[in-house]
Amino acid sequence: MRYNTFNQPIGDEVESFKEPNMPNVELLEGKYSKLEHLNESHIDQLFPLLCSSENDANWTYLPHEPIHDKASFTQLIEERIISKDPYFFAIVDKETHQALGIMSLLRINPKASTIEVGHIHYSSLLKRTRIATEVQYLLARYVFETLKYRRYEWKCDSLNAPSKHAAERLGFKYEGTFRQALVYKGRSRDTDWFSIIDKEWPSIKNHYEEWLDESNFNHDGTQINKLSIN
Repeated sequence: MRYNTFNQPIGDEVESFKEPNMPNVELLEGKYSKLEHLNESHIDQLFPLLCSSENDANWTYLPHEPIHDKASFTQLIEERIISKDPYFFAIVDKETHQALGIMSLLRINPKASTIEVGHIHYSSLLKRTRIATEVQYLLARYVFETLKYRRYEWKCDSLNAPSKHAAERLGFKYEGTFRQALVYKGRSRDTDWFSIIDKEWPSIKNHYEEWLDESNFNHDGTQINKLSIN
């Protein structure tokens, strides 16, 4: 613990602090997947996977109500293409080149060196696959090793149990609940906060890479050992 001249406890010194960069990458590539900066070519692939009525439940905790018509979905994607914060990616299967979902970096604050992952919209084809985990690894690695942020956040509706479970599985640590944090879709939301900080990343990275190794999967792509970080 450090103390100032008034004998008050103060935080650790941050030497030679430099503001991290804004996201600007066009492609992040892994063994099984790619994160491509969202563009018009993804619209036709994503529309049937995200906007069919049988997938309406996937929109419950997202900011928008379910979209079923192509024109409205196209407008949404076009808005997201030009957005800098959030900065959107399409999640693409490296083998088939099929776009399977969307995710983004948002609440980007270089001065505080904090950044958040969110607007995660996985299609049914993406959920519970190694691609779903690998893209989280690719984005975290980009945040810490390329952009050089100190803090990486995950926030979700406190009632969104799958998102909370995913955050903890991926190495994010629960920090608490902000009560009545916002109103969306005409309802109140308590928000659960999770984070990874830079000093935790090397260990978490090793867990990801061990789990993602090809030897950890059967021929059908199912895992042999579970990802266990926290």
